[in-house]
This record gives sequence, structure tokens and C-alpha cells, in this order.
Amino acid sequence: MRVLVTGGGGFLGQAIVRDLLARGHRVTSASRSSYLELNKMGAQQVPLDLGDAEAVFDALEGFEAVVHCAAKTGIWGPQADYQRVNVDGTHHVVEACLRHGIERLVYTSSPSVCFDGKDHLDAKNDLPYPKRHLCAYAETKAAAERLALGANKHAGLSTCALRPHLIFGPGDPHLIPRLLERGRARKLAKVGSGKNRVSMTFVENAAAAHGDALEALGPDADHAGRAYFIAQKDSVNLWDWVDELFAALGLPPIKRRIPLFAARGLGALCELFWNLTKRQGEPPMTRFVALQLATSHSYDLTPAERDFGYTERVSMQAAMQRTLADLDRDSP
Repeated sequence: MRVLVTGGGGFLGQAIVRDLLARGHRVTSASRSSYLELNKMGAQQVPLDLGDAEAVFDALEGFEAVVHCAAKTGIWGPQADYQRVNVDGTHHVVEACLRHGIERLVYTSSPSVCFDGKDHLDAKNDLPYPKRHLCAYAETKAAAERLALGANKHAGLSTCALRPHLIFGPGDPHLIPRLLERGRARKLAKVGSGKNRVSMTFVENAAAAHGDALEALGPDADHAGRAYFIAQKDSVNLWDWVDELFAALGLPPIKRRIPLFAARGLGALCELFWNLTKRQGEPPMTRFVALQLATSHSYDLTPAERDFGYTERVSMQAAMQRTLADLDRDSP
């Protein structure tokens, strides 16, 4: 297939491009910047601003399928910025797919679209959207997911959404580097009981799930019009996992502990102060982050395995071994 991947230069995006190329597809990445690594893979590249409807329409011409991976991430920033990229950008992608007669669209979503601040243990795909989201990222990703799924069976287009959780692996520029930065600065504390379980996703497994879903997608596919959680089969105790990661890298364990009510209160105060003062950068705590750090959120892969044949390629143990080896190579 001729496949366009939006955001193909990002951490997950590059893994998706690599996976699709290995399957024999002709892949083009559409991003705001050009990436040398994508050239080395043999992927084509086109510049793209998702907020520009005509540019999106032009970029999608001639493709049979789209993986819409690009998004504005993070837990803090102006609502308008998230709206422009995540909601308006997805609307432009969907409309371009419909106008060009593109047959398949896989949207990269996030479990945060369902996060209501409560424990979700071994959750399946039927978690509802909360009445109120606690950050602009979660709110706009939920709106974008609705747009993508709502377009299913319109003008011959089949769509689905995947929700990979806490993506990590060699080259991770987000999750593990931020943990290590805070750990080295002694700015990390366990929030809540410290017993919460979470699911994580090795980047190659997240990419393979996109390839599996894309290839199996069609008007009569079981996963058409639906959203799926993607994660490792084995969930982890979040704070035990962080301590084990730190121990493997020669960092001391986290000894400070903050009750959830205190962390959530601190987050609310930080949000208020940042909003009133128009302060730049991310607050050290928000209500969303406090709840994410203290609650369980693990997911059942059975629906993805059943409906589009997803299989875990790399186990959690092997994924951590490869990630630690990469971190060891990069350490000074």
C-alpha cells in the first residue's frame, strides 16, 4: 500500500515508518521538519502543517492509507495550541481522506482520553470518556478520536484508533529521560500508596500494532470504527519499576512520599499560579499528573488480539533489557 504517516519523524512515528517499510509498503512521512533517519530508512518525506487544511489536502493526494500519528503532546500549554493540532488537524486529515477516497485511516490516540482520575485495572475498550478532562491534551485527543471514529464507513473510509500507553524504548526522548532528570535532581516523590499498577508499551510493539490494525482494516473488519488499548501483556508496579530502573543506572531509590490529596492540592495551586502569572514552562505538579502517578491504569490486550490479530513482539523483560542497554551506551 501507499501509506502516509503524519508525525513520522517522532519517536513512535519513526518506529511506525520502519515497521511499515519492513512489511513492504511504500511509506511517506509528513512532518513539520525533515529527518535524516527517515531518509536512511528509505522513506519519502513531505513538509506538513496540520493546521493548514489545504496543505493537508495536497499532502494526502495519491495515498491508499493514512496513519495519523502527529499530535501536540504534553500536559500543559494554551488550549488553542492543542485545539489547532489535535482537533483541527485531525479534522483536516479526515476530510482529506474522504475527499481523496482514501480507504484506511488508523488514528494514534491515548488512554488519557478515558482517564477520569480513578483506578482502571485490566481495562477493556469499553471505558467511557469522562465528563471532564483534567488537561487540554486529554480533552483534545478525545475530541480527535471521536472525529476519526465518526468518519468510519463514510465515503468508503474505514477507521480505527489505537491507544498505546507510556511508550518507551531505545531513543525515547520523553518518558525515561524525564524520570532520570528528576531522579538525579532529587525532585521525584512517590505519590499515593505506591502500590498502583500501570501498563507500558515498548515502542516496537506500539508500531507493530499500527501495522497490524492497518493491514486488517476494511469495511467489514471487527475493529473498524472502534478504539483499542495497546500495551505490554505484563503490567508493572509503577514505583517498583522506577526504583528498579534507577538501581540499574546507579541512581538511589525514591524515598520521599506524598499523599495523593496533598499532591492534587499542590497541582491545583500550581495550575492557578501558572494561569494567573502567565508563567512559561510546565508547572512542577498538576492535578492530572498527581492522579496519573497515584492511580492504577492497566489494560487488557484481548480485544486487539481478537479483532485485528495483534501479537506482542517484544516481552517486557526483553524490552527493558534493550532499553537499559541503550541508556548505558548513551551515558557519559
